[in-house]
Amino acid sequence: MRTAAPLALRDLLPRHEPASSRWRGAAQRHLGGYVRRVPDAPLTTLHLHRVRRRAVPAALGRMAADRAVLARTPGLAFWKLLGTGDGRTFTLRDVDPLRWGLLAVWDDPADLAVFERRSPVRAAWRRLAEETWRADLLPLRSRGAWSGRQPFSPTAAASRHSQGPVAAVTRARLRPTRARSFWRAVPPVALDANRTPGLRLAIGIAEAPVGVQGTFSLWDSPRALAAFAYGGAPHREVIDQTMARGWYTEELFARFAVLHTTGTVDGASLP
Repeated sequence: MRTAAPLALRDLLPRHEPASSRWRGAAQRHLGGYVRRVPDAPLTTLHLHRVRRRAVPAALGRMAADRAVLARTPGLAFWKLLGTGDGRTFTLRDVDPLRWGLLAVWDDPADLAVFERRSPVRAAWRRLAEETWRADLLPLRSRGAWSGRQPFSPTAAASRHSQGPVAAVTRARLRPTRARSFWRAVPPVALDANRTPGLRLAIGIAEAPVGVQGTFSLWDSPRALAAFAYGGAPHREVIDQTMARGWYTEELFARFAVLHTTGTVDGASLP
């Protein structure tokens, strides 16, 4: 009997990808980013903040101080404060102490609007960061769990946003006894992803420096993401090893339509 494959990016893609529909430059750009109509439905956001080196201690302090405020924020259904890295090895060598993130799920876009205007968390990061980028994301497909929860729930609106830029989020908790073999397997996959046409951004994300790891990647289209998920030999090999070695105690993979972006990453507007 054939054994079921482990979760992977390819599991998030439709069996038959529709013909590519490239998003069209200036007509769809707004505030230095990309915009589609935001539905009246739960919304996922990723905020990235880049700080100067002298502000790193203050950024670390915000990682602790923001927790209590976020826990009381109306309409915030799920959130994770994140450190970032380049995602090449998922070890301490990757850590980027200058970039920090907040991944959040909102009950309604109106809750996000209030957060942006009134939250002391947003005010503090605006003072601290020299560069900020935000992506508004609509879940298209999600499998697995994050901290025992399934935070990204596709809605009926998702099918109307299946083309255009897409993002992928991966997150896993490593088994300590399997970590070394996992770290050896990661670099070829990261190198292959960065060589795939259509990749606009790829960073490592995590709630802790070791033991948990994830990625956020931004792609021109579902077709570009599919080329990596289906076509890359290193990625296929890691999928096979995931089954054989049992690297994770928990894993999640999610794919999103990119509804709106604003700000810059390293000076560049994305997507």
